[in-house]
Amino acid sequence: MGTGRTLNKKPRTRPVKSEGDRKRRQKTQAKRLVALGMDGAIVGKMTAGAVRTALKRPAKVKKASAAKTAAAG
Repeated sequence: MGTGRTLNKKPRTRPVKSEGDRKRRQKTQAKRLVALGMDGAIVGKMTAGAVRTALKRPAKVKKASAAKTAAAG
């Protein structure tokens, strides 16, 4: 019994994203924000979309976190 054209179409053969990979990516992105100077508690409360949006402008995040620490210290 052959596989036929049905199983060779792109949407059928494309791999499904796994939950573990997604969590690993989100964890890595959160670590990147903390490395830029953001507070870990704040990053923990952010949504995944907000984390990705913040990572699009790392210089802006770094500047804001530096200003926040200067004002607090």
